This record gives sequence, structure tokens and C-alpha cells, in this order.
Amino acid sequence: MAPAPEARGDPRTCADESEEDRGMDRLIGAALRYGVLTSIAFILAGLALLLARGGAADVLGTNSPLNTSTISPAAVASGLTSLDPLSMILLGLILLIATPVLRVALGIASFARERDWLYVLITSIVFVNLMIAIFVLPSALHL
Repeated sequence: MAPAPEARGDPRTCADESEEDRGMDRLIGAALRYGVLTSIAFILAGLALLLARGGAADVLGTNSPLNTSTISPAAVASGLTSLDPLSMILLGLILLIATPVLRVALGIASFARERDWLYVLITSIVFVNLMIAIFVLPSALHL
């Protein structure tokens, strides 16, 4: 959080600054809450469909041929139209991973709004590192 406006010589009032901060905090909190809840809903729905269709032994067994590194997000999306249980579970996991990434992106926006350029830079570096770890390294290392 940035120092109080008076401490920085900012003409805005403390009430205005804290209301803006509270709004961003509410947005970040809602994004985290709804991201996790949506993720859980998809994972549970996928598990229920998997159990209802009798495919749990094939997918969850010790000899499962499932390798999530070979399943693209496009394949997950196309599987959702047919209510494919595995696609629903994978979408839930994608959402679970995306939730903290969204938090970092919102942090960049929050620091930029506060004109705290040092933290914009630091948070942007964290965001780029996350993007490399999620999108570049798995394909480069064939994970």
C-alpha cells in the first residue's frame, strides 16, 4: 500500500485514497474467492460425471495413460461441449492455477493506479516469470 496522500504531498484526501484501496481490495478478494469456487465446482462436477459414467477406474487407476502435458486447453474446451468429465476436471485445475496469476495481474494494475512504479516493475517481473513457467518451460522441457 502507498503512504497516506498527505505524507506524499498528494492533494487527494485520505478518505478518497482509502476508498480506492478498498475497492481494489474487494476486487482482488472477489477474484480469488470466485476463482477458487468456480474451480472447485468444475472439479467436483467432472468427478461426479466420471463416477456416473463409470470411467473412474480407467482415468484414476495406477495404470492410467493420462498425461496432462499432452492435453491442450483447446482440447479441454472442445471436451466441455460434450460434458467430458476429464475436460471439466482439467478446466477446474486450469482455473485454480489462473486464480493467483489473476491476483498478480490485478496487483500490477493496482500499483500502476497508485503510481508506485517500483512495485509495478517488481510485480511485472513476477508475472513474466509465471507466464514463462506456465507456457514456455513445459513445452521447452517436454513436461
